[in-house]
Amino acid sequence: ALSLDTGTCYQQAKRVLHAAVPEHLHGREREAGTIRQFLRDHICGQRPGSLYISGPPGTGKTACLGRVLLDCKAELAGSKIIVLNCMALSSPAGIFPAVAQELALPAASGREAVRRLQKKLTAQGPMVLLVLDELDQLESKGQDVLYTLFEWPQLPGSRLVLVGLANALDLTDRSLARLAACPAGSPQLLHFPPYTREQLTAILTERLGQVPGEPVLDAAALQFCARKVSALCGDARKALDVCRRAVEVVELEVRSQTLLKPLPGGEC
Repeated sequence: ALSLDTGTCYQQAKRVLHAAVPEHLHGREREAGTIRQFLRDHICGQRPGSLYISGPPGTGKTACLGRVLLDCKAELAGSKIIVLNCMALSSPAGIFPAVAQELALPAASGREAVRRLQKKLTAQGPMVLLVLDELDQLESKGQDVLYTLFEWPQLPGSRLVLVGLANALDLTDRSLARLAACPAGSPQLLHFPPYTREQLTAILTERLGQVPGEPVLDAAALQFCARKVSALCGDARKALDVCRRAVEVVELEVRSQTLLKPLPGGEC
């Protein structure tokens, strides 16, 4: 009979199809290299600066940056790393007390909070890497919050390296046009295109290849899923979700048949 514990191949398959940060990111070698070089130039080279990463949902932006940060842990050891998701903030201006808390500054609000942060980030000390995911949540009337953040690396004596991630390709053109007036103030741009059919197939094959034994889903099923998802959106998370649901269907079918006949190949 089919074992119901987490050791079954179906449970393992569902586990590997979750959108965690994998050991290797298929189809994102170029982007990972760009991020790695940016961090080396600015954090290791002690040069303040900013990087804006854009791309539709599920194109690997957060996962790729997470992988690079893990891989470069030793190189970045001397710096202060702050990673915040802007979706968790109640308002755009909430980013300032959130960063202040990470830098162990006393609580403050409004202009005082911004002033204290500016003073801290231009004082002597290690480089500060500030990663802001879902950056488009900080858009506000007049874009004061975004302008303040992206202008900080340009301040005399600044030790801030800012990395922002968002879905919108044109956020910097639309909301930060004023920065373009000062070329040094414009962030470096990196765009993540939607995944192709081949890339999605490689991602799904690699994930399911971690499960020992016969494949839970055959190659034709994976290619069909990759083709459909790439045509729609190129979102790797959607492809992983579809395959996870497919595994659940197979698991239920096998479970319903176990009373009638044994599983092929014995224990799964």
